[in-house]
Amino acid sequence: MSVSKWIGGALGWSFGGPIGAIIGLAIGSIIDSMMDGEEKKRWRGETNSRENRGQQTTSRHSQTGSGDFEVSLLILASVVIKADGVQDQRELDFVREQFVNMYGKERANHAFKLFKGISKQSVSVRPVCLQIRQMMDHPSRLQLMHFLFGIAKSDGIVVEKEVEQIRTIAGYLGISNKDYESIKAMFYNSKDNAYKILEIDKTASVDEIKRAYRKMAKKYHPDRVIHLGKEHQKGAEEKFRQVQDAYERLQKEMRF
Repeated sequence: MSVSKWIGGALGWSFGGPIGAIIGLAIGSIIDSMMDGEEKKRWRGETNSRENRGQQTTSRHSQTGSGDFEVSLLILASVVIKADGVQDQRELDFVREQFVNMYGKERANHAFKLFKGISKQSVSVRPVCLQIRQMMDHPSRLQLMHFLFGIAKSDGIVVEKEVEQIRTIAGYLGISNKDYESIKAMFYNSKDNAYKILEIDKTASVDEIKRAYRKMAKKYHPDRVIHLGKEHQKGAEEKFRQVQDAYERLQKEMRF
């Protein structure tokens, strides 16, 4: 699959609004480096047409496709990677590895060509996140948060600037503080993690723990992101496993 076909076929609502502007600039750099004059004219025309169609879309939580999730992920990943002022190679390698695992080597290569163009830009986080919040369902946004913490942790340590940036992104995405803390706890080791993952207090009773487990297992079930494709269900399985592990730890501690 050529990069032009990938660009043309992978993206939906993300061609509109502030995300569309970022993508347009990134695609422009790809077109300039890979295509001749006639191809540039054709692709610039098609890109502008898609952006215009995307800007006319106003419905909330339209069906998010794999390509829209992918682009949202690339943009927010570029923000988190630069949050501490250093673009660590381990973080870049983590993103690439995750994309290869999800999409395969060829599509991952196309995504990184786009990522290079995105990472050169100064991204205004709030409008980008508000567009994602408007168009993307809640389970998919939770999956974005999980991936962003994975990026931050990939160099061995999550620095405060990265935590602050992800918290800011979470707020703009409409992620509650409990959901934010639940996902964050999946990347830290502490005695309270199991409670935080299940979104309960340490004083919770056995019945409350059981109810919390059922609620969180439903919230993080991989089927909640089935519309994103099997590639993203694999990522969702990690969150689901963390919920199961947290519940099992509390079972052993409280012996119920």
